[in-house]
Amino acid sequence: MFSENKSIKRIVSISTSALCLLASLRIAPVSPETTNAADIMTAWEITENMQLGWNLGNSLDSYMSSKGVPLESYGLESETCWGNPKTTQAMIDAVKAKGFNTIRVPVTWFQHVDKSNGFKIDEAYLARVKEVVDMCYNSGLYVILNMHHEEGWQNSPTLGEDYDRLKPFVGGVWTQLAETFADYDQHLIFESMNEPRATKTDHEWWGPTQAECDTINKLNADVVEIVRKSDSPYAETRLVMLPSYCASSDTTMMMKNVIPEGDDYVAASVHAYSPYNFTMNAEVKDHSTFTTAYENELKTILDGVRKTFLDKDIPVVIGEFSASNYDNTEARCDWAETYLEVTKAYGIPCVLWDNNVAGNNGGEAHGYLNRTSLTWYEGSETVVDTMLEVLADDSIVWGSERKSPVIEHEDITTGVQLIDKAVEIDAALSPDGNCTPGLNATWKMLEGGDVAIKYTGDQPVIAVVDGAWDNWTEIKPYDDKDGIAYYSAEHIKSAWAGEPSEIEHLFARTNGKTAIEAIAIIGGADVGDPPEDTAKIFKLDLSKRSESEQVLNLVFTGKAGSTINGCVGYMGAEWTNIEYSGVIDDNGEFVVMVPLCAKGAADTEGGIPAGITSAEAQIWWCDDENGTLESYNIYGLGDVVETTTTTVTTSAGQPTLSGDSNCDKVVNLADAVLIMQVKANPSKYEITAEGEANADVVGNDGVTNLDALEIQKYLLGLVTVLGPEA
Repeated sequence: MFSENKSIKRIVSISTSALCLLASLRIAPVSPETTNAADIMTAWEITENMQLGWNLGNSLDSYMSSKGVPLESYGLESETCWGNPKTTQAMIDAVKAKGFNTIRVPVTWFQHVDKSNGFKIDEAYLARVKEVVDMCYNSGLYVILNMHHEEGWQNSPTLGEDYDRLKPFVGGVWTQLAETFADYDQHLIFESMNEPRATKTDHEWWGPTQAECDTINKLNADVVEIVRKSDSPYAETRLVMLPSYCASSDTTMMMKNVIPEGDDYVAASVHAYSPYNFTMNAEVKDHSTFTTAYENELKTILDGVRKTFLDKDIPVVIGEFSASNYDNTEARCDWAETYLEVTKAYGIPCVLWDNNVAGNNGGEAHGYLNRTSLTWYEGSETVVDTMLEVLADDSIVWGSERKSPVIEHEDITTGVQLIDKAVEIDAALSPDGNCTPGLNATWKMLEGGDVAIKYTGDQPVIAVVDGAWDNWTEIKPYDDKDGIAYYSAEHIKSAWAGEPSEIEHLFARTNGKTAIEAIAIIGGADVGDPPEDTAKIFKLDLSKRSESEQVLNLVFTGKAGSTINGCVGYMGAEWTNIEYSGVIDDNGEFVVMVPLCAKGAADTEGGIPAGITSAEAQIWWCDDENGTLESYNIYGLGDVVETTTTTVTTSAGQPTLSGDSNCDKVVNLADAVLIMQVKANPSKYEITAEGEANADVVGNDGVTNLDALEIQKYLLGLVTVLGPEA
């Protein structure tokens, strides 16, 4: 896709010539009085000129709380209440001088409006926001103005039911902003909301309901209508950015973003801290290398953005992106180089998130500009320079790969019809209603072809299964056009663990709600090489398990200190994953213990139910490419193991019996299971303060899955004492 000649010098500052080139892309603001058709940019011209942007994060978007609860109202001090200094012209000048073309000004409004008076914005606060916008705008920069941390409003647990409550707030604020900034030219861009989502729910960041997406789409449409009807010479040509649920870069959630038709000045707003395990996941211990697997994952995510929006002639702005600082400058430069190469070729401007948190500070160290000294943080400056060097590289042409390569497909009606009548599937009806009936589809039928699914609603995945319904593989479509998704048999073969001749069944599944009109096997299109499958799959024979409680013990091996994660999966009423993650120890081992539930157990969640005779262990990621499953065994457990436990005071919140998470006065497998349940689904499972204290057996660091593992080791006799001081 891109030039393989990596000529970027990562440890030097951006050259003067590069800065001149970037500056030449800017278009000086024009006065509204002199505007004419020749002055008006298309949306694609605006996004090209935006190039690389910088977020004024944790500033005007800050809000005041008391004991974790946001206050109803607050004054101008909110700008600095999260620790950042007041924004100055010198700060904006430093950003421009570095080579940025765009500044995003996140603003939180809910503490600065009169809810009893049509959500009128406090005059002093609006004046301050305008002052900051003017600093950027009058410097010749593009400016993105938005609604940000609107806690209790666009971010609400009841988002799906809240449209009628939210409309006056969103509409009231945006009506005032459209009026205040009416005479600003196309350098000013409006962004309707920031990461709207159902906060404090178990699906806050994933799997929204249709009602929640409907609320967001209707509010987005309201903002566009307000802007278009405003008394501004730029009412029809103001670029308006519209996010989907959480502004997610996941294809399924991006596809829920309903962009108003017939409007040439709307763009999809996407946030992509990708790939997450590299950029922000503090549980991953080693961020020192931007691996090939990370690179492939990033390219896949960005290609999903292209397919979802750019292929449909909808501009995209990545309003937030960054890689947190883990003292891994070289790896972050590799990430930045790949990121900007892809987005430049696609024609997507990117706006760097900057919260002014510097140094290795876990998943939120997105500090680039020191806002006090107005210098760029060591290490992070090199990352910015890498981005700017990519933009200055003439070998990559902006927007040259804006659309996916055209793939010609056979007509779905000409193939072997597996389903030729409508089938409704709905994830809410899981485990029985989230998939089509199992269809006979052998490898002999699939080989060399494609599976085509005509559908409406959420994009489905397809699953292929062996005759015994033990081996299971799911894949996503490689192409989706005109309401038909296409899945390659070669991709199935690449992902399948074992011989493809074992495949006997196929069905479609959804994470949402989908109406499937037809499923057919058609001739295979030329789609190039199958994607690299980074997962390693190992078959597990559980046929010799007893009917009593047992534990499946898996020993993974690899280089000491390597991060490893994956799952143990099995096929019951539906495919179920029990995920694991951790670090390979100094002995080169990582042990995973999974409960095997007794026959007749009332609650099998957190373990593998009785009757399951086979499963598979999967390694999704390991820093050590040679990481593998070395061995597995099944151990029996007694109801109670009589060994030493640490017991202290009986006051609430203090341990009474180390390991006794459910407080039933004994330590057994149920205690480990409860910990795993609470960590997996805290909204469903509860643990008392006494239980939490008992459960924290590893080291006063709060309850984690490591505590569940330690309890299981204790039950197996691998450790003889439980407790933080054992």
